[in-house]
Amino acid sequence: MSVIADNLQAVRSRISAAERAAGRAPGSVGLLAVSKTKPLADILAARAAGQFAFGENYVQEGVEKVLSTTVDREIIWHFIGPLQSNKSRLVAEHFDWVHSIDRLKIAERLSAQRPVTRAPLDVCVQVNVSGEASKSGCAPAEAAALCRAVAGLPGLCLRGLMAIPEPAADAAAQRRPFRQLRELFDQLRAEGLALDTLSMGMSHDLEAAIAEGATLVRIGTAIFGERNTP
Repeated sequence: MSVIADNLQAVRSRISAAERAAGRAPGSVGLLAVSKTKPLADILAARAAGQFAFGENYVQEGVEKVLSTTVDREIIWHFIGPLQSNKSRLVAEHFDWVHSIDRLKIAERLSAQRPVTRAPLDVCVQVNVSGEASKSGCAPAEAAALCRAVAGLPGLCLRGLMAIPEPAADAAAQRRPFRQLRELFDQLRAEGLALDTLSMGMSHDLEAAIAEGATLVRIGTAIFGERNTP
């Protein structure tokens, strides 16, 4: 087995253990392998080990990888980084998911630019639960209105919420922002939005995220090693 295959097995074991500890059903948490800055060879090694969902942060790099793997129709490509208006067409045309909707303008552009020959683009609204000025994401108080507006756009399918909380050292501190996002998620579902995805948790805090209800964890370093400089 390759190092990446070994790492994937270890991450899957962590996810399974966290599901059990939280009383979650086995297999209820999906794994998104964050492959930004990593070479195509690493992605192919993960694919050979059974991984099919990959996340990219940089548009041009991500599109190149999508185009290099078009023969493999089982791969699902997620765009998870900040998205500028002038790059939205490339994402709308080539990706399957976007996690980083933080304003209506971007959602409207993705909706208009999604090819009619493709299925609707699955999207999440990114919420800045920690209130960090350096982080993308809408304010929690603005999330409900943005979600309702996005849900009404053709060409998009609103699936849920995403967050990148401020790093915290202990489990209790890690869980607080994840709990805030999950409570917002539950509120929106109670108000009638058909959400099914809570994209939260990374290599250092996936257990805390799963304890608070994550349905998809985004793991890069624990699979591929430290990121390369883009």
